[in-house]
Amino acid sequence: MQQTITTPYQMGQVLAAGRRRAGLTQAEAAARLGVSQSRISTLETDAAALTLNQLLTLFGAYGLQLQVLDKGSSVPTSPPSALEW
Repeated sequence: MQQTITTPYQMGQVLAAGRRRAGLTQAEAAARLGVSQSRISTLETDAAALTLNQLLTLFGAYGLQLQVLDKGSSVPTSPPSALEW
């Protein structure tokens, strides 16, 4: 799954889709992450309340990864082997 995200709503949609693709209910995801089911629901509907730590934890649990690209650049066909500065 590749998505361009420009709004918190879109991030919430990505989180919900990622959770479903991982085969988890909101309750199962919450138990795995040590939060309440209602917190998962909130993050999927209002991702503006999401911290970076929560985002990375959710992505890890759902088998997703975060990539950052310059606007207008093409999406790489394979992930980079190391972060370069």
